[in-house]
Amino acid sequence: MCQLPISRREWLKLASIFTATGAAPLLGALNARAASEPDAPVRIGYLPITDATPLLVAHNNGYFEDSGIHAEKPTLLRSWAQLVEAFLSGQVNVVHLLSPMTIWARYGSQVPAKVVAWNHVNGSALTVAPDVHSLADLGGKTVAVPFWYSIHNVVLQDMLRAQGLQPVLKKTNSLTAKEVNLIVMAPSDMPPALASRQIAGYIVAEPFNAAAEQLNVGKILRFTGDVWQNHACCVVFMHEHDLTQRPEWSQKVVDAIVKAQVWTRTHPQDAAKLLSKDGKNHYTPHVPQLLARVLAPQADDESRYLGDRAIQHADWHSRRIDFQPFPYPSYTEELVHRLKSTQIDGSSQFLSKLEPTFVARDLVDDRFVRKSIENAGGMAALGLPAGFARKETIVV
Repeated sequence: MCQLPISRREWLKLASIFTATGAAPLLGALNARAASEPDAPVRIGYLPITDATPLLVAHNNGYFEDSGIHAEKPTLLRSWAQLVEAFLSGQVNVVHLLSPMTIWARYGSQVPAKVVAWNHVNGSALTVAPDVHSLADLGGKTVAVPFWYSIHNVVLQDMLRAQGLQPVLKKTNSLTAKEVNLIVMAPSDMPPALASRQIAGYIVAEPFNAAAEQLNVGKILRFTGDVWQNHACCVVFMHEHDLTQRPEWSQKVVDAIVKAQVWTRTHPQDAAKLLSKDGKNHYTPHVPQLLARVLAPQADDESRYLGDRAIQHADWHSRRIDFQPFPYPSYTEELVHRLKSTQIDGSSQFLSKLEPTFVARDLVDDRFVRKSIENAGGMAALGLPAGFARKETIVV
């Protein structure tokens, strides 16, 4: 049977890391490792989801070596807790993290690390049981999110409130018709939980939404990129000591990642194959056909989703998942603003003290990615207009 929410032991572990005191031993290990190995190679930590695509493509295609730096085979981790712990302790030095999680890390746990680029945009959806036809049908039911500090949790709660539903974090099944209970669940557990009716839906990164479609156990109710246009989901997070003490190395790391994003946009079928269990590096346990549903969708998919209302903004021309590295300040500012009104289990008091424009300047170090984009052919190479500013478009 599928485990319902994340185990209490793991959640307590996460809750302890959510404090500066809990993070201190891990940061001590990080400092010791940095002192003993000042020229560490690229050590990528990742979860087996499409969010990791640019990091894995960069490794597979030899882009780090092309830049003159060595990269070890990426380390697959099974949960956000494992990934965060590995990063904070210095076992890995380049990771993809949920964008809100980086805010927690820097300001909730005082982690000396920064966002250096976006990893991808969109790439997530709200998937529901076959008998759920609208958000209103989720009243009195349970929906799973991958982590409290996730864009999934933020977007879902905005959508529910817009429909007059109240997101709640209850430990019991006693719900009113206007309440939707939210729980944290590992992405791989979500399709089985939906199939067994333990949950009515889940909101998560791919390919777990595509998996529900392929297994015929659920359907996509709404793509998150159709709610928040071209939003960041995961971002590239690196240790501050690498950015300050090894700027040339850091530049080469970001160069490789941006190069991988440009390649992936024009080679989606190849990317699906190399990321799959059939690829030479066996990065993920997924079959290439499943990954291709996300990275290289069929031409008629958009019309089907328009008919189902999973896509409501055809004029946005949003890809199911897309790759562009520039961390727009407007997004970070809006994310901080919305996190303040998002229910989060555990420590979140630090959010009330955060000023959005300060976070956009302090959390993000964009000096490397600006050069990398220029070297890759400019924003046009990523299908974007020139310039490093945009206005956020959110329609729930």
